[in-house]
Amino acid sequence: MAELDLEVIRKEIDKVDRQLAAILEARLGLVMQVAEYKKSKGIPVKDKAREAKVVEKVTGFLENKDYVPAVETIMHSIMDAACVLEEAELAKVSDRTLQIACFGVPGSFTHQALEDYFVGQDYERKHFNLFEEVITAVSRGEVDYGVIPIENSSTGGITEVYDLLRKFDCSIVGERCIKIEQNLLGYGDATLNTITKVYSHPQGLAQSKEFFKDHPQIEQIPYFSTSKSAETVAEQKDITLAAVAGKKAAELYGLKILAENINFNSNNSTRFVIIAKKQEKVPVANKITIVFAVKHEAGSLYKTLGHLHHRGLNMVNIESRPMEGKSWEYFFHVDLKGNLEDPDVIDGFEAVRNNCTYFKILGNYRADDRKE
Repeated sequence: MAELDLEVIRKEIDKVDRQLAAILEARLGLVMQVAEYKKSKGIPVKDKAREAKVVEKVTGFLENKDYVPAVETIMHSIMDAACVLEEAELAKVSDRTLQIACFGVPGSFTHQALEDYFVGQDYERKHFNLFEEVITAVSRGEVDYGVIPIENSSTGGITEVYDLLRKFDCSIVGERCIKIEQNLLGYGDATLNTITKVYSHPQGLAQSKEFFKDHPQIEQIPYFSTSKSAETVAEQKDITLAAVAGKKAAELYGLKILAENINFNSNNSTRFVIIAKKQEKVPVANKITIVFAVKHEAGSLYKTLGHLHHRGLNMVNIESRPMEGKSWEYFFHVDLKGNLEDPDVIDGFEAVRNNCTYFKILGNYRADDRKE
């Protein structure tokens, strides 16, 4: 038996990959034609019965049946990606420009998340200094979408946002995770030694707490947002003032970086949610956010979460928020994997509703599983 030559095998793989790329491109071209048809007929993107038939048919073509599990996985991935393209085609707005509310002034991390999520879309940004202003604009229908931070990997959930999402009539339709690198920004000839006061959003200051332990002489002043802090320092033109913000804010407001990456966690990321007035059907939606309250008696929370566990629903995050006017009673905000059309989700949520004093679905959307 001849000895295998790895380089020869890899060259053959390259040839097949070239053919595969052409085949995938042709398939996606046909997918976009399907999207146009569905758009004209008002047909939903996702068709699980059709997908199952496609996978069964393709695996049936295989001569080596040992490859069936791998090909099933590949085909599901291809169709998931195709659904994303189809939905993007269906979501295109040709006759008007989207209005999007953004927390913070230009140059904020939220601004970055917005640009990342709505890439290729025609939109106008409206900036607001308060979370409530963004959510109010969405719930009143003054804008199409809003973008706000909800959770940081270093400092946890942003409690005000959780409370507002529960109170206002809006729905989570998407998310973006952005790696956060906080920097100390100053004006003109400022140096680390000239700084006596620093402005930033409380989250920005919390993410940089180890840095400020080493510089106790600098007074920390909580402010509207990291980008608004940078804007204020630029306007004041005072070398004793600084802001904790991102590099984009430094570039936008003409500030210089006095200290780079001062956040104590090198894997510091923030999750931003995209909200709309009404719930939207999102292609390949695989994450659900709910909020509920349980009876104030022993074992209530355990029983409620048990309904999710016994149906195989994977809970990825839980946050508790106190109820106003009720001591030691809480709302529980839960993120879990799933789609609202899945039978296990439908069954599990019905059981949860029956066990709760309050239950609300905040959104079903596609998780941002990209690796930063």
